[in-house]
Amino acid sequence: MTIATPPRPWMDAELEMLRDSARRFFETECVPRQKAWAAQKHMDRSMWNRAGELGLLCAGIPEAYGGAGGSFLHEAVICEEQMRALVTSFSINVHSGIVAHYLLDYGTEEQKLRWLPAMATGDVVAAIAMTEPGAGTDLQRIKTTAVRQGDHYVINGAKTFITNGLHADLICVAVKTDPNAGARGVSLVIIETCDLPGFRRGTLLDKIGQQAQDTVELFFDDMRVPAENLLGTEEGRGFAQLMQQLPRERLLLAVGSAATMQRAVDDTLAYVRERQIFGASLMSLQNTRFKLAECQTHATIARTFVDDCIARLARDELDVPTAAMAKWWISQTTCQVIDECLQLHGGYGYMSDYPIARMYTDARVGRIYGGANEVMKEIIARAMDR
Repeated sequence: MTIATPPRPWMDAELEMLRDSARRFFETECVPRQKAWAAQKHMDRSMWNRAGELGLLCAGIPEAYGGAGGSFLHEAVICEEQMRALVTSFSINVHSGIVAHYLLDYGTEEQKLRWLPAMATGDVVAAIAMTEPGAGTDLQRIKTTAVRQGDHYVINGAKTFITNGLHADLICVAVKTDPNAGARGVSLVIIETCDLPGFRRGTLLDKIGQQAQDTVELFFDDMRVPAENLLGTEEGRGFAQLMQQLPRERLLLAVGSAATMQRAVDDTLAYVRERQIFGASLMSLQNTRFKLAECQTHATIARTFVDDCIARLARDELDVPTAAMAKWWISQTTCQVIDECLQLHGGYGYMSDYPIARMYTDARVGRIYGGANEVMKEIIARAMDR
């Protein structure tokens, strides 16, 4: 007998159908290819189109722009199933949950019609480029510049750790349009990478985890981009645009972490029931039972917190500090739970063929990207100190 998990308060029949479709795709079409994709450090480009065929891209974008016409709930279901399957080889979150919504919320009508339908089919892959070699979470420090020259911006600089970077056809780039204006000098410019002079991708980065995901550096050398590709109608709005989207983006990270945490517990429970030690199952030992009880408690709390945040987002009430709490605590706790679960696997937990070993390395970046957890705590503390 296992613990009965309460029904998700936001689930309905349509979302259950989407969950089934997403689960089949990730488990049958992606999981068997993960090892090959890890060896080449990227997945096959054709899988983006396959995800588009199944309606897994831009699920929360209106049908008028080629999307599925759903909401954040649809994106959350897809995210949960992708992370439950441990498919970290491409980021639907970045493509659909971040870039698509930047275009939807801030783009002109022409920009939306031009790019969103192709993103929904997977014909165009999207990435976002904020982090630089000398600037991570503190975006006011970015040095990539965009200088207006007639009908174009001339962009110079470099970005690093760019998810979906190898396949990206469309990249939302954070630039300084006014280097002396601090946060008010940041703008977002959309670049189309195909045959773009001055645009260059670096080699695929060698990571300790998520090895099948294409992550690269990007270089811009006098790269000319049409001024009409500015996101929004005026310069200097980029920092505000980024801040407005952060609660949603960080909740997606929390959703994925919580799903991975539960997968770790489920896998470990199955393992300790079968593993024999001293003439009995490993599950019969009190230490094992107590450790798993603790892990399941953490996973249940994480899931409950995520569900509450989703409900707040649906009511347009999810604030920045609460999203920061969800992001840091769930990503941190996921790492702790996975560590405990790996220990219960013994030596096999250290073998890369076992999913728990991949979870151990894949989950670690969750405490870094989307804003380092230390920054999340600072955000929370500032809100407390007002």
